[in-house]
Amino acid sequence: MKILGINHDMYITSVALIEDGKIIAAVPEERLTRDKHTRVFPLKAVEYCLAQANCKIEDIDYIANSYNPAIHMEKFNPIFSQSRRNRADYLYSIPDQLFRLIKNKEVKYLKQEIELNNNQLCIYYLDHHDCHAANAFFLSPFKKAAILTVDGRGEKDTCSFGLGQENNIRNLKRITLPHSLGSFYSTYTSFLGFRPDSDEWKVMALVALAQTGNNPFYEKIKNTIELCEQGEFRLDIRYYKEHFHEIPNYFTDELVKLIGYPRKKSEVLEQKHYQIAAAMQQVTEETILHMLAWLQEETQMENLTVAGGVFMNSVFNGKITRLSNFKNVFISSCPDDSGNSIGAALYLYHHILGKGNRCPQKHSYYGPEFDNSEIEKALDKAGLSYKKRDNIEEYSAKKISEGCLVGWFQGKTEFGQRALGNRSILADPRNPKIKDKINAAVKYREAFRPFAPAVLDKYARDYFDMDCDDVPFMEKVFPIKEDKRHLIPAVVHNDGSGRLQTVNIEINPRFYSLIEHFFRITGVPIVVNTSFNLNGEPIVCSPTDAIKVFYTCGLNILVLGDYVVEKESVLTKLP
Repeated sequence: MKILGINHDMYITSVALIEDGKIIAAVPEERLTRDKHTRVFPLKAVEYCLAQANCKIEDIDYIANSYNPAIHMEKFNPIFSQSRRNRADYLYSIPDQLFRLIKNKEVKYLKQEIELNNNQLCIYYLDHHDCHAANAFFLSPFKKAAILTVDGRGEKDTCSFGLGQENNIRNLKRITLPHSLGSFYSTYTSFLGFRPDSDEWKVMALVALAQTGNNPFYEKIKNTIELCEQGEFRLDIRYYKEHFHEIPNYFTDELVKLIGYPRKKSEVLEQKHYQIAAAMQQVTEETILHMLAWLQEETQMENLTVAGGVFMNSVFNGKITRLSNFKNVFISSCPDDSGNSIGAALYLYHHILGKGNRCPQKHSYYGPEFDNSEIEKALDKAGLSYKKRDNIEEYSAKKISEGCLVGWFQGKTEFGQRALGNRSILADPRNPKIKDKINAAVKYREAFRPFAPAVLDKYARDYFDMDCDDVPFMEKVFPIKEDKRHLIPAVVHNDGSGRLQTVNIEINPRFYSLIEHFFRITGVPIVVNTSFNLNGEPIVCSPTDAIKVFYTCGLNILVLGDYVVEKESVLTKLP
């Protein structure tokens, strides 16, 4: 059975194709169109996934979409029903009229069957948070687990509490607009002069720069959220716009009166901005812990799975088992909206159709790959001088140890917003100047942004204070042990932490081999790993993408498969 999952018109549209419960292919549209966070219909992604499964759209059994427009029909909508703009609006107007006769209606999902050229196109429009829950639970290794999803908004929900068991997800309760923790976080992203729904990473990084001790903004921000019974919360909408995403700001004049004037994008960041970020992060964490406390008490589960854009917050993710009563937590490589293409397909397959054969996620390599012949063609087309090397991992490790910045392009593209060793920029973590070098000459981004350590899994606990064995998707931040920080200064954030990725030899043998060679040379089983892209662009997908980035930034060496391109004029050892 083949199911095509689609995330459309939400942040980072994407497509996934599963066959008998296994992910065959998945890719965000942005990787193929080079338009970051695109919300256009992911037609190129559909074509890629169909090609990987060697089939046509007519061969797909079901299509699952991660948004259910029928939920907006719960109340009679005269726009649909009385003033149709074209005949296709019958698709909305007829059920909208009939819904007037139904009391206490709750639209679980919308199913559409279209007979087309003697083939049936069967489309399910599923609830957004159900898809997040499916991404969280069905990709996890747990047979039974509590589920929490938190984001800006779905159709009208902002959080969902659930319980997953085998092939079923039971919804326990929801929180609805305007009470949104995701939009709460985005409000302060906007307040601090960054782009909401995009630059939350930057705000999270600012937290470590705040002075410790009494924070003058904490109580003020805390008092704008009321923690209610049964894990619920309420935003005080005097401070936050009731319908978020309003122009020009998410926040109201009352918030300005409460904590001061917002920062303009061009203004220098000051300690008060760091403190606002830290206070908001603390309130966010306390609110999630409030929800988790109720969920654990209600379900009596030791296992937890989470999803939604709020759980891209790796700083909090690393604290969950330490600060809650859950002992084990799973977070997929794609808890954000892009992962809802996978979630939609899995929710349909397991929960609605009742199929078994769950396949826990062990890696995120579902996107396009290019063999050596395709790479060679791209290099020849660009008119570049290159060499093919037999032991590319040993060569790359040696160059990294000598101070070179390496663009590393291998295998299938990662699915998710983090590069995990196939579309990465790699560097030496021992060099304290490397972070500034990459930020200034490669990523062209703010100097305060940290970089992640990729560590051989068997040495992870030697360097990090971890409460789990594996962090395969760079999804959690943990403290770096004090006696190790001087060895890897390039990946130590201001608060002594690092957002690590544990690298497993079975999951990514080539990346593992590179780090192992670096370990033999330096005695350090870690490399700096950041995504292979320029600031404001999607992670590279094709060899041509990688070549373009290589020649528009300060990278020293480009490794594509077994091929190497060097900038001879800049192959000098960094200070």
